[in-house]
Amino acid sequence: MSDIVSKIKEHGLRITPIRKEILTVFNTTDFALSHADIETKFAHIYDRVTIYRTLTAFVEAGIIHKISDETGIAKYAMCHHHQIEHEHQDNHVHFKCSVCEKIECLHSLQIPDFHLPKNYTMQQANLLVEGICANCNQ
Repeated sequence: MSDIVSKIKEHGLRITPIRKEILTVFNTTDFALSHADIETKFAHIYDRVTIYRTLTAFVEAGIIHKISDETGIAKYAMCHHHQIEHEHQDNHVHFKCSVCEKIECLHSLQIPDFHLPKNYTMQQANLLVEGICANCNQ
């Protein structure tokens, strides 16, 4: 739990029970989670707005990152880097399994640099590869 507290402090956020509990879930899960997934775990303790605000604070601080798939439902995954706040970028590939529908971060595959036309500025790139994950392939 001290790693969780350290990570929250390191990113300049106040330590609260919900932040510790939600970050523990992300720290022990190797695939992306939706707001609904988190809400299912904590609905008996926290309301959906508090959960949403916690997820938003984590995204803004660079602790987790947001992934959008073709359904438009946002999912969130732990960031595995040592950068703080505005330096943060998650330019890696995400993989969605068509069988179990889990989304995983493939940190070893980077999204290539794009050379945009003059006066265009990229703020974010999202590359989602779909297929069958290693678990479902067995």
